Amino acid sequence: PVGYLEFISLLESSQGVLTDSGGVQEEAAILRVPCITLRENTERPVTVTHGTNAVVGTDPGRILDAWRARHTRVGQPVTPPLWDGHAAKRIVDVLFDTFGRRSGLSRSTASRG
Repeated sequence: PVGYLEFISLLESSQGVLTDSGGVQEEAAILRVPCITLRENTERPVTVTHGTNAVVGTDPGRILDAWRARHTRVGQPVTPPLWDGHAAKRIVDVLFDTFGRRSGLSRSTASRG
């Protein structure tokens, strides 16, 4: 076990990662580090469709094939849409669009307090 910042540093400087963790799949996608998921499925399919992750199960042959192919995929891995670090702003926008008008608040009023 390592702390989060040390983990991110290790991941960012790696040639690839083997994992069964959904969180690691996400971190690898953001850092554009090739990820090989040692499970039969993923709750983060966007990491597969955007080329940062291959879900291969636990068969040693499939794992080795995926490791060897991690840098030969067609095209560059792409960070999934909306994984840009601006989720909080989008959430605030939705909350104000939904509830701000009812309460008489405006974005400028809320940002002052």
